[in-house]
Amino acid sequence: MFSCFTTIINSLKNLGKSYPNQELVRKILRCLPKSWTPKVTTIEEANDLTTLPLEQLLGSLMTHKTIMKNHECVETKKKKTIALRASKEENESDEDGDMALITSQFKKFLKIQKDKKAFKKYPQKEE
Repeated sequence: MFSCFTTIINSLKNLGKSYPNQELVRKILRCLPKSWTPKVTTIEEANDLTTLPLEQLLGSLMTHKTIMKNHECVETKKKKTIALRASKEENESDEDGDMALITSQFKKFLKIQKDKKAFKKYPQKEE
């Protein structure tokens, strides 16, 4: 970020437009993302922006960025991951139980069908 900013400022100086140090410091603080708002507020309250050198500001911002990265690394390491392993077991007793259930249901079905056919074959006479 700083190299791009410096390139633009140097190009403007070559074209005859120069900015005072105070304005450069304010521009850098203004362009930081919202997650940096607490740091920007701290810098504005702790330092006099009119006398704050640009190099000191950049050093402070780079230090803060390094600290933030270290905190992120520590937080990701703290998260424990659990790997679950799936296993497929075939249990013969379950299969036998399932087969017995299917057989009994099929027998009931056949009995019901047999009773229905017998009922249709010999209709009852109404008197």
